[in-house]
Amino acid sequence: MGSLSLLVFFAQFLIASSLVEFQGNELQHKQAGLHFNIYHGQELHSSFMSKSSFFSDMLAKDEERVKALYSKLAGDVFMSTTPNASEGREKVVGIPLKSGLPIGTGNYYVKVGLGTPVKYYTMVVDTGSSLSWLQCQPCVVSCHPQIDPLFNPSNSKTYKKISCLNPLCSSLKDSTLNDPICETSSKTCVYRASYGDSSYSIGYLSQDTLALSQSQTLPGFVYGCGQENEGLFGRTAGMIGLAHDKLSMLAQLSTKYGYVFSYCLPTSFSASASTSTGGFLSIGNSSLATSSYKFTPMMKDSKNPSLYYLNLATITVAGKPLGVAASSYKVPTIIDSGTVITRLPVSLYTALKEAFVKIMSKKYAQVEGYSILDTCFKGSAKNMLVVPEIQMNFPGGANLLLKANNVLLETEKGITCLAFAGSSDNPIAIIGNFQQQRFNVAYDISNSRIGFAAGGCN
Repeated sequence: MGSLSLLVFFAQFLIASSLVEFQGNELQHKQAGLHFNIYHGQELHSSFMSKSSFFSDMLAKDEERVKALYSKLAGDVFMSTTPNASEGREKVVGIPLKSGLPIGTGNYYVKVGLGTPVKYYTMVVDTGSSLSWLQCQPCVVSCHPQIDPLFNPSNSKTYKKISCLNPLCSSLKDSTLNDPICETSSKTCVYRASYGDSSYSIGYLSQDTLALSQSQTLPGFVYGCGQENEGLFGRTAGMIGLAHDKLSMLAQLSTKYGYVFSYCLPTSFSASASTSTGGFLSIGNSSLATSSYKFTPMMKDSKNPSLYYLNLATITVAGKPLGVAASSYKVPTIIDSGTVITRLPVSLYTALKEAFVKIMSKKYAQVEGYSILDTCFKGSAKNMLVVPEIQMNFPGGANLLLKANNVLLETEKGITCLAFAGSSDNPIAIIGNFQQQRFNVAYDISNSRIGFAAGGCN
């Protein structure tokens, strides 16, 4: 490989990403495609960090990611529906989806295969990121520890670097928000993926064969072969991008399966973790046929078209609407698999907090806040029986009816907090992965809509 010394200059670019991984272990033929069973990893909780320390670190980094999203979204935001795309593809690919706790992250991961012969790697999945990448030998600058062996591109018969002259190289600016670099000695395109939690990846833009199972492959998959990788990826090998961008894995698979995906995030560290069985990620039009979804229009921000937006209509606590003006809900709202805790503008969060405390304080004593969570109570989450339901409603009839496992987070023994936070600096809402757990969530990009279905990850 050519010299990568110039890449060190870009280590200041940070990466804030969601961790979702693909594992093609158990396959069943279902309808026109493949369905993969997914299981959570809560029982394998990492032993290198205490639960309290893990939550403290996770919440701090979650706040850094949110601040990075806020900076991207600063200014006037124009919202419009995305145009319809072509339909007709009926295949579906399903991939097991697991909690990232066993490998040191608060997000979700999968296993995907790469190269010829194929080898599988544990990868973070992020709906807020576009470019997929993984750590590659020889890691000329640095690589973080991972549970899988490092990918060795020299062992793959189908691997190749992408030239600076290739139009794919110029697409990196939209996908990563950073200009590509041309390595002078080899004329190879160098990417810089940066995130908002002091994480980043820098390396060669590459192509190879992607394997979702032994029979489902994508030749010429475009991704990053990371030579300098630092940050909060746990012990994963890298990241899978599912954002609305032409270099994302979703877009590259869409010509074969359709521009649609759905997932169900398994319970990780909530009160009912012991009852969770697993999650899934499905890609393809048929992934919409497995649940009774209620849809709401998918919105689009012209300044940040890769993110997924929707409109928030109302919020209720124990069936009663928050006492706020209708205008309080008219804020840009993002749904993101990489943000853990849902953020609400101050006016909404304050009203939610007051309504929630009014009911909870009758049974449980309030205690000091924990990190970004300022509404906490004395008691174990699994023993709290008086927990008001919170419902987030969206235009078109879609909703998230949140019970205790989506509302309460036990941060340390005997201390349980409301798993929402206020966004004081920006009037923006973000629906995090804690509130999405155990719901089927569908992203039908072709028809500009987002759907929710209750019932768990069956």
